[in-house]
Amino acid sequence: MPVTKSTARRATSFEPAAAKAFGEVVRSLREGQGLAQDQFALQANVDRSYYGKLERGERQPSLGLLLRIAKSLGVPGASLVEQTETRLRRRKSKTDGA
Repeated sequence: MPVTKSTARRATSFEPAAAKAFGEVVRSLREGQGLAQDQFALQANVDRSYYGKLERGERQPSLGLLLRIAKSLGVPGASLVEQTETRLRRRKSKTDGA
């Protein structure tokens, strides 16, 4: 289907599988540091409710927010992306092999 002005308006960049994998990565890292979700959200200067949605994979972060979360976790932003990609590959290989 050709992209028209009306279809472009409805387009979304939300990727549910990637958002879920990213949320799992940041939750694991946060818990590894012994931080409660509300403590970490405050530390990263992110609304607690929004941060909870990120961890549950209901939202995906902007690049700026990803970098802020990475800094608060003490890891490079590239590491969050890499770990998210690894989770996605593992999930895909499990479903392909099942």
